[in-house]
Amino acid sequence: MREVLLDEPGRPLRAGHAEMRRPGRGEVLIKVHACGVCRTDLHIRDGEVEAGHLPLILGHQIVGSLADGRRVGVPWLGWTDNDCEFCDRGLENLCPNARFTGRDIDGGFAEYTVADERYLLPLPDDMGDMEVAPLLCGGLIGFRALRLAGDGARLGLYGFGAAAHIICQVAVHEGRRVFAFTRPDDDAAQLLAMQLGAEWAGDSMALGPEPLDAAIIFAPAGELVPAALRATAPGGVVVCAGIHMSDIPSFPYSILWEERVLRSVANLTRADAHEFLELAPRIPIRTTVQEFALEEAESALDLLRAGKIEGAAVLRVQQP
Repeated sequence: MREVLLDEPGRPLRAGHAEMRRPGRGEVLIKVHACGVCRTDLHIRDGEVEAGHLPLILGHQIVGSLADGRRVGVPWLGWTDNDCEFCDRGLENLCPNARFTGRDIDGGFAEYTVADERYLLPLPDDMGDMEVAPLLCGGLIGFRALRLAGDGARLGLYGFGAAAHIICQVAVHEGRRVFAFTRPDDDAAQLLAMQLGAEWAGDSMALGPEPLDAAIIFAPAGELVPAALRATAPGGVVVCAGIHMSDIPSFPYSILWEERVLRSVANLTRADAHEFLELAPRIPIRTTVQEFALEEAESALDLLRAGKIEGAAVLRVQQP
């Protein structure tokens, strides 16, 4: 099978060929149709998030099919012990022994992959492979972040990429007012935000037109945390939605005071996934996708690093 490998963090991905992997007990073999390219893949490739093993096949937004023809999705959460205090409390996303697709388990930058059958997700029938792939990380993590942000009407989204362009549609569907915060010169992202229902789009380091009830930070830039706190009303919530972020600079207590809340989101649960994937076709969510061939995975990561992907990047791996 064709595959793209990370041999060492900081080095370009390498295209190669290997024998098809064999599933073990409780696992299934999946023919990969498409795989989204996520900022977490970039963090692992660049060494900001440690790889579980090397060489490694990245990719955790996998759309594929089983031997019986069923189409399934494979997300970031690939295995948990189902036995720890967090799993017992319904917080399997915090399981200390969790294994993640594309970090600990070889992922979807290959023609075939193997996954634990218990962690497969059913996909909406009326969304194509390329269109549905971004839902499996940006959508799922974004949806968890939105729920933890509370029910406030005025929502700020910081960084308008794969996750934010999905969650903007969910928030608008729920009747919220969305304000998109981007780099000041990112006209394409600001235009996309307005097309998807945001009522304002502007500079992420400036205040919006009015105070926010909640903000979700998708960009991995620590300097956005004080900016979001300053833009948030008393009692508001700021959620950091990424797995990695640059250091947060010191900020005055006054911008946290008045019962503002600053919190992070870690991973996802299967319950999040089922709820979101049932909701997505009812909205309906439409994803903006930039398509790449499997062997172009490194180019996709380069463009993602440079902030030049509009919406989400997705590898077309095989035809169904």
